[in-house]
Parts: sequence; C-alpha cells; structure tokens
Amino acid sequence: MSIDLSLDRLQHATQYLPTYTRPTCHVAGTNGKGSVTAIIMSILRSTSPALNIGRYNSPHLIKLTDCIIINDEVVDDDLYNSVRSEVERVNVKHDTKLTSFEILTLTALQIFERAQVDVAVVEVGMGGRLDATNIIPDDAILVSALTNVDLDHQAFLGSTVSAIATEKIGIARRGKPFVIGPQKHHEVVEVGQKILLDNGSERVPLLSVRELGVLPPLRFSLSLSEFHPPPENKIAISFPSFPDPITADLPLRGDHQLENVATALTVISALFNKRLPNANFAELLTPSAICRGISRIHWKGRLSFGRLSSPKPLPVLIDGAHNSASATALAKYVSQILSTSTDPTIDLSYILALSNSPPKTPHDVLSLILPLNLPDELKERIKLHIALLSFSPPDGMPWIRIVPPLEMADVVSKLIPGVDMWIAAEDTQPNKSLSAAVEWVANRTQDAGLVIVAGSLYLVSDFYRAYGSAEKEITTFLWQFIVKARWSAWLLTSLEINGIIR
Repeated sequence: MSIDLSLDRLQHATQYLPTYTRPTCHVAGTNGKGSVTAIIMSILRSTSPALNIGRYNSPHLIKLTDCIIINDEVVDDDLYNSVRSEVERVNVKHDTKLTSFEILTLTALQIFERAQVDVAVVEVGMGGRLDATNIIPDDAILVSALTNVDLDHQAFLGSTVSAIATEKIGIARRGKPFVIGPQKHHEVVEVGQKILLDNGSERVPLLSVRELGVLPPLRFSLSLSEFHPPPENKIAISFPSFPDPITADLPLRGDHQLENVATALTVISALFNKRLPNANFAELLTPSAICRGISRIHWKGRLSFGRLSSPKPLPVLIDGAHNSASATALAKYVSQILSTSTDPTIDLSYILALSNSPPKTPHDVLSLILPLNLPDELKERIKLHIALLSFSPPDGMPWIRIVPPLEMADVVSKLIPGVDMWIAAEDTQPNKSLSAAVEWVANRTQDAGLVIVAGSLYLVSDFYRAYGSAEKEITTFLWQFIVKARWSAWLLTSLEINGIIR
C-alpha cells in the first residue's frame, strides 16, 4: 500500500474544526527528532512555574495514545476518544477521506488546543513539506528544527540526501526561526541555507555542547548478578544569554545524543526573545531550569537499559535502530561499553527484527548493527548469539512490511559464518516468538552478558508490551549507582584536597 502525501485533505477538514493556535516547536529529520522533542519538552517542563506542554511523536511505542503527551503523561483516554470522535465525524460528514495518520495528527492538535497547552512540541511523521503535521498554521509556529538527515524512506521522499533534505526543510515558515542541527552530509546545510534564504526564514546559530566525561564508575561489569548501567555523561553548554557555560548530567546515551542536545538547546535559545500570553521565556528559562530539564530527560527505546528478572537476570539494551545512521550509532555504543567492561567472557546476544523498506536492504542494516569490526582482543572475549524474528504489525500502518526471519538468517550467515543463531518459525505469533527468543538467549548466557533488542521500533514496542517492568527495574539500580558514584567522587576529591591521599 502506498502513502498519499498531501495536505489537501487536511486543509479541507480543518475548515470544520476549531482553529489551531497553540505556540509550537516543530521538528523534522531522519534520526534524532524524537529525542530532540523529548529534550525540549523536559526543559520547558522544568521551569518555575512549570509550563503546560503537549508533545506529539510518531509512531507510538506501546499503544496508540502514547504518542500524545500532556505534562509528561499519556493523554487521558476519555479526552482522546472525545476529540477523535469529533475529527472522525468531520471526516465522514464532509467526505474528506483522511488517512489514519492524518486523523491521529488532527486529534493530537485538537487535544492540545482543547487543553490550551502553553507550548506544543510536534515531531514530523515522515518528510516535512507534505507531512500531516505541516498543517499547523504559520502564526502558531515558534521555531522549527531539522535533525540529522540521511537516506531513509527514499520511495516517498527522493533517492538522494539533497532531495530528502528539501522535503524535510519544507516545514520552514517565512520570518520564523529555523535550527539546522549537526549534519553528516554537507549538502543538507547547503540545501537548507538556500531554502531558508528564499523563504525568508531566520537560521539560528547552533549552540556548542561539550562532553566533560562521565562520573567515575565504581566498576563496570555485565555480570548477571552485579550489573549496573554505564554512568551518565556530564556536558557543558555555552548559551549566549548566560555569562558562564551550563553544566548538566545527560541521561541519554551515545555520542549522537550530543548532537541532539545541541539541536534542542538551540531551539530553546531561539525562544528567549519570544513571549507567551502569560509568560516570558527569557525569565522562565534560567540556567537551573535548563540544567534540571536535561537531567530529567527520559526517552524510551533509544539506547535504553533494562533488566529482565526471568527466566534469569539479564541486562538488556533496547534501541530502535533501523537505518544506517542509527545502526552505526548503536554499534559504536556497544563497542564502547564492551571495551570498558571488566568481564573475561561476555555472552553478547542480539534479538532482531526488520521492516522491509526498499531500497534499504536487510544487509544494509545488519552489516552495521552486528559487531563485525570489534578489536581482536575483544572478539576473543565475546560469545555471539543472534535471534531473528518478526514483530507485531503496527495499528493503522498497513504499508509496513516485515522482513522474513529466514531472509535475515541468510544475510547473517554470510556476514558471520557459523554464528550461533535462532530463527523464529514463520507461522509463530510475534509475542510467542519474542518470549521464545528471550528464553533462548537466557539459556545461552552464563556469568556475564548483554541482550540487545534492535532493528525496528515495532520490535521495541513488542518488547515493552511484554516486558514493560524491565526498564523500571533498571531505573532503581541506576539511581542507586549514580548516588554511590557521586558519593565516591566527592569523597575522593575531599581526601585529595585535605592531603590525605595524593
């Protein structure tokens, strides 16, 4: 099934709905746009007094309504059902023939309007220029942003990075601030500058974000009985509005998240000269509010650690990596944590599923996700296990196609001949395949190990539906670890200052 990218149906439908007026931060990109919206929301929610913030992301992670957030909570079912019913009534009465994503997007915007949120933070679904979220009126846009652009969804957006960038930068509005985040491809910036100049948009200079390092870990081990996740990063941000850099603890993992933080904080900086009807951003966005907001960021399914308790304690790394850029970022992070572990032997297990999205092939993703380029000394410590399965078809997205596990197995066998591999039967329900895969890797894992769930956000969704408590469990361990690490660092510094140790 194809996707009909157009704003015509939405323009027709919005004539019969209340006008959308909520001040909005609009974010497009290939990778990182969800993280950027989460960072923006966390900071705006950390002001004193806290602003009322709505956030819209797609696709949903566990259930349909969790893509609409108000003040850190999933939208109330009664409110969602009431507003959606009104949008569907308009769709039927006026024969607008809205798609399921267009109905969902209008529902989210109307919910924000009815709730009178102070700011809405909206993630583009796919592309930008013709994406349903681009129905937001110009007057409502506070600032727009573009995260990293790479090849993805070429069948809908174009076959080159330049073509894809052109579609995504199509969310720019005349006279409004626009942030171009760090880019791997120089042509994205070139295309962006031209479009923004022609469009009369204001490009906001990107802020500088530096990594200061991590809290010194007491120890890092993937031992099943003693596992703690790696410590968070400390970062410094140079803000033009403040004389001194802001330092904060960043809970998001991976070097690529520094780029997302830079993009999000540049969006925040663009708000300083704007006012809300009842508030002044320059007064609310203090260094302490920004620091609090960064430290409170939570974004599930992106280099997120969990811990399964059954059938045995298993450290799990959950990531929705599904294209070349995100697969590369995942592989780099895994290599980093394996290199810093103290375990003599590690059972490294992958639970993978892929969606079929030509011209991207299974080889394109698997060759980057799997640990093919580890140093020899690290390879000697790793026992590799790979489980291949399907995922549950997402609601309202009939165009999503699953790569059959046997097709993935053929690619894996060529990449890593003789690897220990488990393949789900094609007629097995995805939830049963997932539980069987988890049991298989548990049986393969001895004293130390890590299970990586990746390849598709839809597989990540299945994992959270089946093992939702895994991340909650690791959060408790994480805070205990951070407190111990900070106490250790403080004690060490005090002893040095007082000359007790040198």
